[in-house]
Amino acid sequence: MPLTMAKCGESNTIKRIGGKEETKKFLEKLGFVAGSVVTVVSDVSGNLIVNVKDSRVALGRDMAGKIMV
Repeated sequence: MPLTMAKCGESNTIKRIGGKEETKKFLEKLGFVAGSVVTVVSDVSGNLIVNVKDSRVALGRDMAGKIMV
C-alpha cells in the first residue's frame, strides 16, 4: 500500500519506491530506501510528516504516494 494510507504512529517497512529515476534518487538521499522503517507522525490532507532514519521529513501527497510500504 502507498505510504499515504498508513496510520499515524504506525511503523511500516518500505517495500519499494516508484516513480522516475530522479525521484527515486531524491527519496534515497532523504533516507527512503527499501527495508528501512518509516513512521507517520502527522497527516494533513494527505501531506505527511514522517520519521525515517532518525530524521523528520515532510512529504507532499504525490511524493508519499510513490513510497510503497
